[in-house]
Amino acid sequence: MSDMPDEPTPEPEQAQQAASSGAPVEPVDTGYTPSGVPTFESVREKIETRYGTSTGAAELDAESPQGRTIEEQYDERQRAAAERLAEIRKSMHKEQDDTQ
Repeated sequence: MSDMPDEPTPEPEQAQQAASSGAPVEPVDTGYTPSGVPTFESVREKIETRYGTSTGAAELDAESPQGRTIEEQYDERQRAAAERLAEIRKSMHKEQDDTQ
């Protein structure tokens, strides 16, 4: 004996009619207009998602040992450049004082 249900399965058309006869069904937001153009909301959501992902990745990268090392190297180069610039300015002031 088979395990068939007592009631027959409704045909797809009958199932659609049964669903449409109940409460109104809101259309599914696909993010595109009927002509295939992305909606403003879908574009904004994609941009915000990508921005959040990239910000999170940058924060995680900065917390890694390699990220900290790179940041420390950058800071060291900035300090060295500032010191060298100060030396150059100081030597230029000496030259101006010597020529006068």
